[in-house]
Amino acid sequence: MSDATDQEDLPPESPPELPTLDFSTFVLSIIGSAYVHLGDAPSPEGDEERNLVLAHQDIDLLTLLQEKTKGNLTGDEERLLETALYDLRMRYLEVSKRS
Repeated sequence: MSDATDQEDLPPESPPELPTLDFSTFVLSIIGSAYVHLGDAPSPEGDEERNLVLAHQDIDLLTLLQEKTKGNLTGDEERLLETALYDLRMRYLEVSKRS
């Protein structure tokens, strides 16, 4: 039997496994976006381009989430938001001073 025939007998590739969607995963995706916009992480395309307007928008979005979910989060989720907002705000100030 040839290799081509062996390949035909294989089941179609299953889609890549994605992380579980929950509040923390959602928040982490916004945090990652903020670090890309601050120039601290490469974009999915591999670019490292700073965009402080978008970084500020990401921080504002996390602040809005914190306000609107107050009293409805687990302790870990609250800590994630608090820590992320503190770190991102401090980093934003540092980066904006240099620009």
